[in-house]
Amino acid sequence: MDKHSFLNSGIQNNQISVFDQNNPCYQFTGLQDSNELMLEERYLRSCALKLAQQGDYSKAIALLSHLIDHHPENAVDYNNRGLIYFQSGDSQKAICDYNKALNLNSKLASAYNNRANYYAACGQLNAALADYEQALDLNPHHVRAWINRSITLRDLGEYAEAIENLEIALLFDQLKGNIWAERGRTYHLWGDWNCAIADYRRALTELPALSSQNVSGYRLRLQIENWLNELLFFED
Repeated sequence: MDKHSFLNSGIQNNQISVFDQNNPCYQFTGLQDSNELMLEERYLRSCALKLAQQGDYSKAIALLSHLIDHHPENAVDYNNRGLIYFQSGDSQKAICDYNKALNLNSKLASAYNNRANYYAACGQLNAALADYEQALDLNPHHVRAWINRSITLRDLGEYAEAIENLEIALLFDQLKGNIWAERGRTYHLWGDWNCAIADYRRALTELPALSSQNVSGYRLRLQIENWLNELLFFED
């Protein structure tokens, strides 16, 4: 999985997040009331998120494909499906869905962020930066885009600007563990090991414990501990 994948924009479900833990593959019931249908569709998006978090990408994609079949004009569903394709390793289907989402809605900031992650994973760093910047033009509060942009700048050796992006991201008081982890990694690669160690330790205080069910947080914690051990072992 690409390093940007820790920070992708996630599935959008219009803030509805309810799950039947015993039946995550919820099916359409044939309700006719438009409000009920809207709630049901949001529920299906939430089910797709749950399935993707569990690693059941094929069922998550099937749910989103069903939604797309019923509402082929919905850019959000294409963006969500593209994200799951990307997570499952099918990058070509992912980019097709991101492009379709943006053709339907050129102001969908999360789709620019997701497409930028695809470009970054392919080594197309300048294209990635252009899409991150577009996402931030549309939504300056898009914390994940700030973080992802900083990672790409770091990959280009632009350490000072990468740090600036992360410090802007901190202003929004979200994802502090991720931000401190990436700022620590930037200082690490830049050669400021004292700042790197301090940020790694800050990040570890924010991230879930190793016993947590938060898979992405668990993986990032392990990565930070490895980075921290590299520095502490070298210093010894």
